[in-house]
Amino acid sequence: MDAAAWDERYAATALVWSAGPNQFVESELASLPPGRALDLACGEGRNARWLAERGWQVTAIDWSQVAVDKGRQVNNAVDWRVGDALTAPLPAELDLVVLAYFQVAADTRRTAIRRSFDALSPGGTLFVIAHDSTNLTEGTGGPQDAAVLYTAADVLDDLAEVDLEVVRAERVARVVDAGTAWDALVRVVRR
Repeated sequence: MDAAAWDERYAATALVWSAGPNQFVESELASLPPGRALDLACGEGRNARWLAERGWQVTAIDWSQVAVDKGRQVNNAVDWRVGDALTAPLPAELDLVVLAYFQVAADTRRTAIRRSFDALSPGGTLFVIAHDSTNLTEGTGGPQDAAVLYTAADVLDDLAEVDLEVVRAERVARVVDAGTAWDALVRVVRR
């Protein structure tokens, strides 16, 4: 799917995703003291808006102009930018990077994960939440292409040979209308 296809998807409805933050973003990150954050591949910016409301200085990047415009209409305190997660200039010395449901092939994911981690200051947190590989056979919803699903272990492999502390890396259940969806959750701190 390219940026134009995402523009069409975001233009077709008031909100593609929920207005509030992802439940794991909220539960895992609520206790962090505000600082400088990046919501990469932010979509309509639900997580970016929530962070900004909590006092964070947030940059939100997505390749869909429509999604970024929708986010900006709700909260103009966020630094909204249109750009590709693989090539857009990223802020540096961040305290937090959120990468939520960035469902792409492994090589693309690896590049985005490493760029996100590299943008962190020492002590900064990288938080990844995604549809887990097991969701295809054991869960409900999400992409039906195994090539874009991954596990917490895959994310840790993407970060091999970097100095980090693993706070949490596991498969988590998310209750949805149709049943249970399985997500990969990774929270690491750069040393």
